[in-house]
Amino acid sequence: MSLYYETATILENPDKVGGSFKARIFKKKDLKSKPGQIYALVAEASKWSIVLKDVIETCAVLKEERKLTPILALLLTHDLLLSKSGVAAHKDHVLRLAIERHKARLSAELTKSRIRHKFPTLDAFRLAINAGDLEAEDDEGEKIRHPRWVRVNTIKSTLSAQLTSTFASFHQVNSIGDILTAKGSKKIYFLDPNIPNLLALPPRIDFAKTPAYTKGEIIFQDKASCFPAYLLDLQETDGDVIDGCAAPGNKTTHAAAIVSSQSAGGERKVIAFERDKGRTEILKKMVKLAGADCVMVKGASDFIAAKPNSPDYENVGAILLDPSCSGTGIVGRDDAIKLHLPSATAETVKQSGSGKNKKRKRNESSKPTPDEEKQQVTLDLDDTAPEEIPLDAADKLQDRLTALSTFQLHILTHAMRFPSARKITYSTCSIHFEENEGVVFQALATSVAKERGWRVLRREEQVDGLRKWDRRGQWEEGKLNGSIVEERSKQDALDGCIRCDKGTEQGTMGFFVAAFVREGEDGEAEEDNMDAEEVRKPAAPTVEQDGDDEEEWDGFSDDEGAAELKAKAEEVAMEKEKEAAANKRQNKKRKTAKQ
Repeated sequence: MSLYYETATILENPDKVGGSFKARIFKKKDLKSKPGQIYALVAEASKWSIVLKDVIETCAVLKEERKLTPILALLLTHDLLLSKSGVAAHKDHVLRLAIERHKARLSAELTKSRIRHKFPTLDAFRLAINAGDLEAEDDEGEKIRHPRWVRVNTIKSTLSAQLTSTFASFHQVNSIGDILTAKGSKKIYFLDPNIPNLLALPPRIDFAKTPAYTKGEIIFQDKASCFPAYLLDLQETDGDVIDGCAAPGNKTTHAAAIVSSQSAGGERKVIAFERDKGRTEILKKMVKLAGADCVMVKGASDFIAAKPNSPDYENVGAILLDPSCSGTGIVGRDDAIKLHLPSATAETVKQSGSGKNKKRKRNESSKPTPDEEKQQVTLDLDDTAPEEIPLDAADKLQDRLTALSTFQLHILTHAMRFPSARKITYSTCSIHFEENEGVVFQALATSVAKERGWRVLRREEQVDGLRKWDRRGQWEEGKLNGSIVEERSKQDALDGCIRCDKGTEQGTMGFFVAAFVREGEDGEAEEDNMDAEEVRKPAAPTVEQDGDDEEEWDGFSDDEGAAELKAKAEEVAMEKEKEAAANKRQNKKRKTAKQ
């Protein structure tokens, strides 16, 4: 029975712990229940909550069972009526007895709800609930939803093969707008005009158990997340590719698919860096399932610690960077999931007379009362934590952006030091200038960029699909020292930057990407010491970790990409300080020994 108590406690979140619901589950180390079981219970109960809310209120369960809270009543009713294994508790447990006393009436009300919605069987009702069709019927007007983006993994399949197999029963539409306003699990798809082998589907479509997904033939990846690898415009002459911040692996496998299509002999590599051990395991699973044999995973290895002049990287011509960021552009699946909770104050009345059952009394107005409005929990079930620090805490947010942009500038200028590198893409899932254009312009102003001839790839030079993308970089006055930017080149650089906005008719999350190309010769810039202009000392606290220590991997999904928030933006600077201190102590010992 601890399953229901623990689930209710995490949902209520009395300690106001930050992060998504999923992250909060896996943060807790003292759970008696399995985290996966808690997650599954809430995921399933949330689908049915719009129906069960009325069922529970009509039966007046909360009035008669004072020991039940709205959340407990919802969870227990779901398992009692809809779970194959029933209520997960001993037959004599007080909570099980409390809900089973009302089983006959609850079951009858669920049947009435099914008939009222015109479903002949419970299985048909279940299919509609899982597809989101029932809730879609209650929406007023057209609602823009975030689509389900699916990239065909060309290492294992082709677009034409998937269209004639996995999507054989789907109808192609000519506008992304049809996808954004599609209700439920309507079988339609939109072939994206910007990214090859990318499809947009209605958000409720579930391919997690299809053969194509389980074999790695299709990958869930947001459209914007496909921009970095595609913008690199990889060619056979580019040699090896580095992904400096690889986990969970969507961008890595995308780059690998492009490389594999050009290098049948397998002589080129995609070198994937990931410093976190847990995320390295996720990366390895994704790489294996995608069949990306050209990927060489450097697990528990920090890209910043890699020596640019090492023989291991002498053939690296392109680098992909998607470093830790504030994640303010992330959207979870369906953006948020609502848990409709029953109200303990809902009025009921028994109707006398033959064939009449207990019905819920409504006020003349159809609008919910203030008490009813409170009986709803909006939560993110996925592994996205878009913003750990509230946006109204401007001072804290600014400190955080300062720390993050310092780290981002550090990793970008480090990539510019690789002697053979001629292409770099830098991207974030942030909406903030400080992490996006601000980092780009600061990087261009460093000596390593100037000495080695790095510049932003101009719009007219970009691959055709992204050259057509209208949303470009923006400038925010007062955010950077004016002397850092040459006015005549500023607009060219901004036009080369690409932005995506969340919640728009484009159907993407918030995202930023810029490509750098190199025109100069190899310079002699120092590898171990950063110029003072390259790295500002962070005046911000360490970025807190999300702590998503998951027991299971949920597969190819950009939702896990949000776990990049775990990285500590100051860690690099701290490691450098520790290394310098250690070297100083070692030199002192040597000097003492000589004396």
